[in-house]
Amino acid sequence: MESPAKRRFDAKAFLNSPGVARKVVVYPAGATIYSQGDPSDTIFYIQQGSVKLSVLSQAGREAVVGVLGPGDFFGEGALAGQPIRLATATSMNASTILVVAKRQMIRLLHQQHTLSDRFIAHMLARNTRLEEDLVDQLFNASEKRLARTLLLLARYGKPKGPRRVLPRISQEVLAEIVGTTRSRVNFFMNKFRKLGFIEYNTGSLKVHHALLSVVLHDGAADR
Repeated sequence: MESPAKRRFDAKAFLNSPGVARKVVVYPAGATIYSQGDPSDTIFYIQQGSVKLSVLSQAGREAVVGVLGPGDFFGEGALAGQPIRLATATSMNASTILVVAKRQMIRLLHQQHTLSDRFIAHMLARNTRLEEDLVDQLFNASEKRLARTLLLLARYGKPKGPRRVLPRISQEVLAEIVGTTRSRVNFFMNKFRKLGFIEYNTGSLKVHHALLSVVLHDGAADR
């Protein structure tokens, strides 16, 4: 039998727990969940949909620092004592999100071991992802970075398996995530489509397992 520590966080059971404020918010596509500089006093859990985290520099340049999906927490900086949000969170499509007050989350982490195990595992995975993203930016060409981003959005390697069909994501957003220009993203997306690695139309984007070959290829390319 699977141990409680290994079970995925059960949002439904969490909502039905005694004393838990049942606050679930449905955000339409493109809605701002919170802005950089807002008070940091709640933690969020994505039940459905996807969320983009972005940072705006003093010079006015925006950079996408993360794209999250179902089963992910965000806004957890509140638990580390951050008084304000360091990034802006925006729903990329219609998203159902559980909102938990900071004080209540701290209490739940102490009382519910399954939740605390899930949250710790999430934080460790996020730290590993940040390290991998940094290495990706430093050493990999833009074509490989784009392929890796598409595979991550499709959740390849996740316990529940890949989600091959994605909501359409703009090339501008992909360029921000990858750290290149929209024209380069457009060039590589067309290349991936011609090679049969992806399919996309006006409504969705389908990622095929064969796209892994781009990530695994060691050849040099234009950054």
